[in-house]
Amino acid sequence: MQQKKLPIDYTMLFLIGCLVIFGLFAIYSGSGQYASHDPTTYIKRQIMFFGISLIVMAVIAYFDFELLERWTLVFYILGIIMLLMVPFSPLGVGRNGAERWINLKYIELQPSEFMKIFLVLHISTILAKAGKYRLSFRESIPITLKIGAYTAIPLFLILKQPDLGTALMIIFTVFALIFTSSISLKMVMTLITMGLTGIGTLVYLYFNHFEIFTKIIADHQLARILGWLDPTAHSSGYSYQTQQALLGIGAGQLTGSGFTQGFQVQSGRVPEAQTDFIFAVIGEEFGFIGTSLLVILFFLLIYRIITIAFHANSLFGVYICIGIIGLFAFQIFQNIGMTLGLMPVTGLALPFVSYGGSSLLTNMMAIGLVTSVHLRTKEYMFSNDETIR
Repeated sequence: MQQKKLPIDYTMLFLIGCLVIFGLFAIYSGSGQYASHDPTTYIKRQIMFFGISLIVMAVIAYFDFELLERWTLVFYILGIIMLLMVPFSPLGVGRNGAERWINLKYIELQPSEFMKIFLVLHISTILAKAGKYRLSFRESIPITLKIGAYTAIPLFLILKQPDLGTALMIIFTVFALIFTSSISLKMVMTLITMGLTGIGTLVYLYFNHFEIFTKIIADHQLARILGWLDPTAHSSGYSYQTQQALLGIGAGQLTGSGFTQGFQVQSGRVPEAQTDFIFAVIGEEFGFIGTSLLVILFFLLIYRIITIAFHANSLFGVYICIGIIGLFAFQIFQNIGMTLGLMPVTGLALPFVSYGGSSLLTNMMAIGLVTSVHLRTKEYMFSNDETIR
């Protein structure tokens, strides 16, 4: 008997392909100032990363995601071990005041990138076991505490690197999972109140007990916040990157200055143009039309994942999709927002577009998981709520 072929999600592949191609053009243009000996160095590496990531994505997509449900704790522990290897093993690598990478001789991996996927998988398992019907506040307490404990450990290790951007992304994604789960709405409001109270406490400490505030917020993090709140006063320091990026985007106007013709980018005035500030490259050289097209592609990608989540037959699959939507949405908003001066500067890459092996690999792993959910979604003639198990 011939095995039935799994339907390929061509829409997803098309959107990912467009984003990666967009990124390759921007990486080639933005990395020229760093690779004068060979301007194709970064783009060659990115193509290699994409080839490897595409294979990994295909393997994950072919694998039945529901079989992962019993192994999510193992992946979580593996992620914690990888995070511990950064500060406590000779493989740990530090750069620009941060220690976030593991050097495996031929490639450097960023454990926090993998940890965010592993955490989404494990929390999705916990929430799927809780069921789809709304729980009471009392029933929600042990589940919420369990999720909080599993989140706190990697969060602490990531903040110690320090990597505030990834930590905030994890908090946002975990909250998105809790918000859309069966956990009591009263518990959700309690968590929101606790978060707002924490922010209010930090503001109070900043104005009244600055010495305590500096023990909680690192100097470089405070510098980025000050540069965000008052960019004009810190245009030559904290907000230099954002100011230069804004000048470049403004110069791009409607159609851009042309491929590899951006003055701000090509003169080296926009640091890390091929990674964190790649949106500035697109804005200056491809203009408003280019940036709008990029945002539309991201919107369509997230919409596609939402559609897959709505049609999924498995609660575990639904939560996987929600978690990945949270990861992508936060990264996109934060990266573009910091380039435009709407958010503080963090080290978060623009998914599928920025240069970086670990980021591209984990993003493709996420797409592989979503594709696996899609491929194993069955349509029933009289389908309803009960098809979700």
